Amino acid sequence: MAVIEVKYFNTFLIKKITNVVANNPTTPVAPYENVPADYTAIPASDWYVEESRIRGGYNNLTVDFGVKAYLDDQDPLQQNRFNSLIYSGIFNSRTGVNNTNQFSVGEDITKSADPANGQIIKLYAEDTNLIIFQEDKVSRALIDKDAIYSAEGNTAITSSSLVIGQIIAYAGEYGISQNPFSFAVYGYRKYFTDKKRGCVLRLSADGITEISSYGMHDFFRDELANATNIVGGWDAHNKNYILSIQNSNNSKTVAFDESVLGWTSFFSYQPTYITSLVSKFYSFYNGKIYQHNLGNYGTFYGVTSDSNVTVVLNSKPSVVKNFKTVNYEGAMGWELQSMIASSTDVTLPISRFTPPSATNLNTLSSLESNVFANNFKRKENKFFANLINNSSATPGEILFGADSTGIKGFFSTVRFKLEWNTTDSNDINYYTNKKELFSVSSDVVESSY
Repeated sequence: MAVIEVKYFNTFLIKKITNVVANNPTTPVAPYENVPADYTAIPASDWYVEESRIRGGYNNLTVDFGVKAYLDDQDPLQQNRFNSLIYSGIFNSRTGVNNTNQFSVGEDITKSADPANGQIIKLYAEDTNLIIFQEDKVSRALIDKDAIYSAEGNTAITSSSLVIGQIIAYAGEYGISQNPFSFAVYGYRKYFTDKKRGCVLRLSADGITEISSYGMHDFFRDELANATNIVGGWDAHNKNYILSIQNSNNSKTVAFDESVLGWTSFFSYQPTYITSLVSKFYSFYNGKIYQHNLGNYGTFYGVTSDSNVTVVLNSKPSVVKNFKTVNYEGAMGWELQSMIASSTDVTLPISRFTPPSATNLNTLSSLESNVFANNFKRKENKFFANLINNSSATPGEILFGADSTGIKGFFSTVRFKLEWNTTDSNDINYYTNKKELFSVSSDVVESSY
């Protein structure tokens, strides 16, 4: 005998019949005709459990016909109602009423969405509405009320005995695809992804908005198409929506900030789940929970990584310019990793600022070495450096040599880096102090060529 453990007193098991293509496809046959007598070959999930005693209690009254299944189902075939909702009896903790295990077939307890929009992936209860996320549509179901439409198409909400009222779709052909873990909520805003359409969405009081179009349409179109796992969550500490798009080759985690209506940061960590609790931000990785924003900047899941910021300088878009310097406002410690003009001119990397001391400036030679060193200098608490061209000669172009500074082009792409693995004797709290980068600029002149 096979023992199947169930969490009920005095229960019996029922296996429904399904249609299986056999010699006669129109004849319903048992799905397990040639299994052993102990039923070990049948998956446990294929069984249904029915209670033989009232409320499943120990030594409670049994059903009228004894310990056997007596329910006569007019349609014995299994059904997969992927687009339907069902609700049970009421639960009232104040009076002790708990009818959540009762599903009366004599009452209208089901409500179906349009099957053409795919299966229901996620439900979210908000006030007196139930938001329904299907693969290709987002709708709301009225709770304890119904909607009546006038001849002009206007809607009037009325009270009703229905638990789940009419299902009303939001405008827009968007859904949540097969990624319920991309969902996050803060206040009245709901965030989620639609992998099929390659976009990230926000559901708010004004309807559905495609927030991936805020400067990142191409990025999300490409990344979501190749994603194998999508994880989203709300960062209550920084007030950002965090989205991690993961695949076997290359994973990206980004943050969306409502205050600027844009995607502000890339992160190196790849969480398996994201949540927030009492203004604290947590993520899960390899079965462990981690709290973020504890002061160890650049460190995720015990691994410290460099920080990178990329900006584009283009003060006059239609003018070819000579970029002579690079300047930034922020904390010391940042260095220029690369600066590439639209003409492919590149500069030498520039080291981070190092405060001079009396010992290394005690001679004229040491003073000259410090002044002409290829690193950032500080003036009025801002950091600047001259650009040294490091390009190879290009036919038809005039090249700035090492004795002259600057690069030429319509615009330049600047990449700053902060090495967190660098020890700094001038900053004993190098890993725990913020290293902010407020602004980046360049002194330019119009090209004469």
